[in-house]
Amino acid sequence: MIVKLIQYIRGYVRIRITGYSPERFLNLCSHHQIRLWGLRPCGHAYEMYLSVKSFRKLKPILRKSNMKIKVLDRRGLPFFLNRNRKRQAFFTGAILCLLLVYLMSLRIWNIHISGNYSHTDEEMLQFLASKDICHGMLKRKIDCEQIVKAIRSEYDDVIWVSASIQGTRLLVQMKENMDMIREEPEEEIEAPADIISDADGVITEMITRKGVPQMEAGSEIKKGDLLVSGSVPVLDDNKEVTGYQYHIADADIYIQTEIPYESRMEIEYQKKVYTGQKRKALLLEAGPYAIQAGILFHRFPESETYVKKKTLRIGEHFDLPIRIGLKEIRAYTFSDTEYADSEIRRKMTEEFDRFCKELKKKGVQILENNVKIYKDHSNAVAKGTLTVIKTVGETVQAVKDTDHIKGEE
Repeated sequence: MIVKLIQYIRGYVRIRITGYSPERFLNLCSHHQIRLWGLRPCGHAYEMYLSVKSFRKLKPILRKSNMKIKVLDRRGLPFFLNRNRKRQAFFTGAILCLLLVYLMSLRIWNIHISGNYSHTDEEMLQFLASKDICHGMLKRKIDCEQIVKAIRSEYDDVIWVSASIQGTRLLVQMKENMDMIREEPEEEIEAPADIISDADGVITEMITRKGVPQMEAGSEIKKGDLLVSGSVPVLDDNKEVTGYQYHIADADIYIQTEIPYESRMEIEYQKKVYTGQKRKALLLEAGPYAIQAGILFHRFPESETYVKKKTLRIGEHFDLPIRIGLKEIRAYTFSDTEYADSEIRRKMTEEFDRFCKELKKKGVQILENNVKIYKDHSNAVAKGTLTVIKTVGETVQAVKDTDHIKGEE
């Protein structure tokens, strides 16, 4: 393979020799160290290949051997360049293009961050920029190990991070500690604490872990009723209260109740109708510079703008700092129309299904659905109740009984 490449770069020819002394011709070529290959007989003649440099040495050998020569084919880079000598600008541009691609391959043109949830891409890019890591910088100036150390030291909730260079991309992968939820701390409740009802309904199940239940399964309760007391009485041998042990009441209480549901939507709406009028322009972005080819000026009363861009890429990881795209403006008008009955039912059913899905995420079990869809002259209404089983209970601070204090936990 290497030999063929060298032969192509130097150039070679295919010749045919005729005469009465082909053996003398071959011996003289061997004596003058002229390399021949692909030698084969062709009738009363011989065909062979030799380099351009060797071909120029054949004149005295042909005279001594009384042979005639005919060039059948010319191959290689010198002949290619000679045939295309009028296209010098094309080859110059191709060489400059290759040189430009090489120079661009020495830099980072895309910083890709993955695994970040609580920290946005913009936040991470600003942090990297503060550490002099930005788009367009030389790859040899990037220390991936230092990037990892900087991120770990800056963000306590990042438990794993890696940085690597693939082509012209800097890949930053991280994993956050999802247990570190940033919430405002709830107000601490000290013993004793009771559980009161925060909804109306009928208790279906009650599992008490700490405290004294004040209701039982089947009891009908109202909002604000005491369900579990955190003050546990201490009895003597005569079953008389001698004091209290105070706890933060803890229990799982389930009630059957009804949840009201109501949703409205207007029957009439303005439908967007596209007129077919458009304005288009091609976009070319190279780094901070942008070129637009096309006229986007219009007098449309209502319009939408669509922009589609694509980053040029060589291979999987070699992103070029060049983006091409299309910008399109579409004109439209509004037309007053009404939803069909099937469309109303579909939309309201989808909204109701989303409502039920949110309830199920909260652990609510739906037993019965009594929601109906009604329609008047201007609105459609989905209204009714849902019979459900849900948890109930709100922990509130209780007051100690100062007359009977036994002890506290």
